[in-house]
Amino acid sequence: MTAEMYREQMIELYRSPMNFGELDPNTFSYEEDNPLCGDVIRMDVLLGEDGRVSDVRWSGDGCAVSQVSASLLTEDIMGKTLDELKNYDKQDLLDLLGIPLSMARMKCAMLSLKVLKAGAYGIPDPQEMRKHL
Repeated sequence: MTAEMYREQMIELYRSPMNFGELDPNTFSYEEDNPLCGDVIRMDVLLGEDGRVSDVRWSGDGCAVSQVSASLLTEDIMGKTLDELKNYDKQDLLDLLGIPLSMARMKCAMLSLKVLKAGAYGIPDPQEMRKHL
């Protein structure tokens, strides 16, 4: 795909984001901002009985890079387990974006991943919880 095609895809995702909105009930919800640029992302994730992401929504405001990143990330994590969410890494998201980013834009792009991981790590391990019941 050419740089122009990626640019067009980013503009389209910015205008018509995937999985935008809020999800209630949810298994976890987390919100974070990037004070340097003003981007804000909230992510609501619902895990099904099988422990996999059955639904996910994001909301927020900010630059095109942060918003497109959230759209692509939420689409990619559908069906993943909590452990897979915790192990999702920076390179996975960069591969989805498919464009080179400056250091300033890297923080914008990674905000949605930071939010996802903070929410996922806030969920107690089901095995650990059973020990305390």
